[in-house]
Amino acid sequence: MAGAKVKVAILSVLSNTLLIILKIIAGILSGSVSIISEAIHSGMDLLAAIIAFFSVRLSDVPADEEHPYGHGKIESISGVIEGLLIFAAASIIITEALQKIISPHEIGETRVGIAVMGISAIVNMIVSSVLYKTAKKEDSLALEADALHLKTDVLTSAGVAVGLLLIQLTHITILDPMVAILVALLIIKESIGMVQRSIKPLLDYKLSDEEEKTIKTVLDGYSGEIIDYHAIRTRKSGSSKFIDFHMTVKGSATVEWAHALSERIEEALEKELQCTNVTIHVEPETHRETQQVTGCV
Repeated sequence: MAGAKVKVAILSVLSNTLLIILKIIAGILSGSVSIISEAIHSGMDLLAAIIAFFSVRLSDVPADEEHPYGHGKIESISGVIEGLLIFAAASIIITEALQKIISPHEIGETRVGIAVMGISAIVNMIVSSVLYKTAKKEDSLALEADALHLKTDVLTSAGVAVGLLLIQLTHITILDPMVAILVALLIIKESIGMVQRSIKPLLDYKLSDEEEKTIKTVLDGYSGEIIDYHAIRTRKSGSSKFIDFHMTVKGSATVEWAHALSERIEEALEKELQCTNVTIHVEPETHRETQQVTGCV
């Protein structure tokens, strides 16, 4: 499980390293700020891939005495860092592009740049699809962030290639920094979305509406054995989901019976949601509590 995440993280590191080298060479040969902006973007992608590599390794470290809930939130922290790095890359790109608009420059060899951008788009399309597939299977926010970087890189590389082609056909060199700014705006949009998604688990944001609906569907299946359930609370840490709720049973129920029922419910939730940690507070019918526990008041 963890091995699969590490392997695709390594694949991302290697592919980004290769593409950075190619883009730097193409940027030097052509003098194109849009290609240089793509090299900067790939540089941030590489840093993000390295962060993802270490975060998926650390997030799967088992819970210990100091971290009883595990280390899953490391992936969320890495997602925030990656989002901020992407924003920083976009700022650098816009600064460089504006300077080129103020002081126009001639574009040299464009064919190499077009070829490199095409190769970059194809490679990143393949690697991002592998990352997304693994991220979905392993429920990894770090790999999803890395896949999102590369998906954006596919679009920006294709955009730069089209811009260079237009320059070659029209000789309007101002198109180069303009394309670079468009690339940067796409990157900024990506960074904002990434930070928003990564912060939610750090704030113990609840599971998705669909997942909470699944929880209630499972519990409704035990309506013949439990009187009701309430005070449901959910959160997520890495790929681990934490669920706790109160369950009301008949006052005549034995501890042994209630324990066996709780275990069956836990197994059912694990089957539906995977990687779940369930805590059930059993209440006798004679002491029903309908108010949700909210902690300190």
